[in-house]
Amino acid sequence: MRMMLVALVALSGVSHAALAADNTKPSAATEAANAALAATLNFEDKQDFDFATRGLIAAPTEAAIKNADGSILRNFAADKQFTGPAPASVNPSLWRNSVLNARAGLYEVMPGIYQIRGFDLSNMTVIVGKTGYILVDPLTTMETAAAGLALVRAKLGNKPVTGIIYTHSHADHFGGARGVVDAADVKSGKVPIYAPEHFMDHAISENVIAGNAMGRRADYMFGNLLDRDPYGITSVGLGAERAGGTVTLIPPTHEVKTTGETAVIDGVRFEFQMAPNSEAPAEMNFYLPDFKALCMAETANGAMHNVLTPRGALVRDSKLWAGYLTEAVRRYGDTSQVVFTSHFWPRWGNAEVKSYLGAHRDAYKYLHDQSVRMMNMGMTGPEIAENVALPPVLARAWFNRGNYGSLKFNARAVYQRYMGFFDGNPTSLDPLTRVEAGKHYVAAMGGAKKVLSLAATAHKAGDYRWEATLLTHLVFAEPDNAAAKAALAGAYDQLAYQAEAAPQRNFYLTGALELRNGILPSKAAASDVLELTTSLPLSDLLDALAIRVVPERALGKPFSIKINLDNGENALVTVENGVMFHEMNIDAPADATLTAKRMAFLGLIGGVAKPADLIKAGALTITGDQPTLGRFTGLFEAPQRNFPIVTPLVPIAGK
Repeated sequence: MRMMLVALVALSGVSHAALAADNTKPSAATEAANAALAATLNFEDKQDFDFATRGLIAAPTEAAIKNADGSILRNFAADKQFTGPAPASVNPSLWRNSVLNARAGLYEVMPGIYQIRGFDLSNMTVIVGKTGYILVDPLTTMETAAAGLALVRAKLGNKPVTGIIYTHSHADHFGGARGVVDAADVKSGKVPIYAPEHFMDHAISENVIAGNAMGRRADYMFGNLLDRDPYGITSVGLGAERAGGTVTLIPPTHEVKTTGETAVIDGVRFEFQMAPNSEAPAEMNFYLPDFKALCMAETANGAMHNVLTPRGALVRDSKLWAGYLTEAVRRYGDTSQVVFTSHFWPRWGNAEVKSYLGAHRDAYKYLHDQSVRMMNMGMTGPEIAENVALPPVLARAWFNRGNYGSLKFNARAVYQRYMGFFDGNPTSLDPLTRVEAGKHYVAAMGGAKKVLSLAATAHKAGDYRWEATLLTHLVFAEPDNAAAKAALAGAYDQLAYQAEAAPQRNFYLTGALELRNGILPSKAAASDVLELTTSLPLSDLLDALAIRVVPERALGKPFSIKINLDNGENALVTVENGVMFHEMNIDAPADATLTAKRMAFLGLIGGVAKPADLIKAGALTITGDQPTLGRFTGLFEAPQRNFPIVTPLVPIAGK
């Protein structure tokens, strides 16, 4: 079963010996670029340093959260290096973000509301009910969530968990569920879990259907393969780092569907605001009238968010996003005395709540409106990105800075949402592959030596974007050209040192690491996996299998197989013309019928159990045409987890 699961969480720890050997220090051009940006930033505004430290009850009791085998999942000791002025190798705005996020512990938001911050990428909020704790967004992994809850119980009292809220469908807001609650208590109704409508659909879509590709790019985005230091990952923008461990999922028991819907959980009143297709396809905020406290999930943050996340996802609707912030101000702005979110720190005082939400809203609305205005003037995504800039009144607010989502990247995402990837130029209708384009460009420029010479000139001039463009063509044309890979890695270093957005820094540095050392296996793939399949309905499991069908294996004589599981789920699977499709709860004949225990079926399709062994154990039976089972299980291939990103793909067999 584990072979079909997607790993999104990894430990840090690859050495930077290669970087030291190449002596990749920040260049004079990089230092000048960072100094120029620093001159525009509002460092006199110290408010976030007050908010980030206010209410500390206790720091973590250990220097690290460790796995059962002793491996480090979250290293709190590494936080100590983030202090003082920005080093030359880090963008000054990102360094400030890194310093602020390098704080972990249990914090009081107000009496009755607390947060575990810094244990993971996200926050876990704790609301004290009549008999226990209601947990909001139980982190990414069960190990970090369990450690956070242990600190809560040690300082606030040993109470049970009496409810859970998933604010949205991203793994860092539900993955630790099994670390804080027994799934049996949820199933029995003892512990309710509330989530926005269509939560499961979107959690599955991102983490299973497209999960392998997103998982690979998540290694880049979150710096999973980098050391955490001034020459590596300093922050992920939303938090200090994405911790390691086991990502789990317990399906919600209650779906919230409408704005204004209310619930009482362990004596605490909640009023929900729906925010679908903002930061996540399924997302909601909520207001606590008894506390006059507003939770904005991730529709508001301490930095600009991604309209299109670099790891890959559906493009988000920045116009809707701004609208939800307007609605929140209108519904809750006059009464809220504190606003807290699923990342960063709370903001206190009614005037501050309204000012923060309003200016944050204005930034997303400005991004949308001006990107569309320029789009309608004929500009393409890259051209819009070069011309869009927030007005100074918005840009000087630290919560609008691009420490996580880049304004330029987001502008291209707005274009993509409306217009798609095609820019309208006929040349772009049928573009060359990266490899073929690289070969043509290198030949047109006079060969590899000439390209290297041009790149060296660009590097000397501090024109690292052009240098990277030139060298990328050469690397894809000649993937064994060591000089080209080394030079491209050097360009990526300088772009990383200048990047204000943590994901972009991490992408550049991971690309450089891969160019110097080859593809390094994701430690997530080796040990830390999403155990989502145990929660997936049969229909979703079959969807996940369908995208693994090798078409040549499905082009023979059509066949069908009926699948009956012991939990009552059943499906008719048909294979023909190179595709596999299924129909649920269909009473129709099939070539064969498979009847199995659910866990046995998971083992079968995951490749960890053989049909003969399952049949012998009485966990699976097959009637009808016996060879059909072998044809069915032989359709699939596992995706390539560690595929190359900055060098050419290995051709698919037979293509």
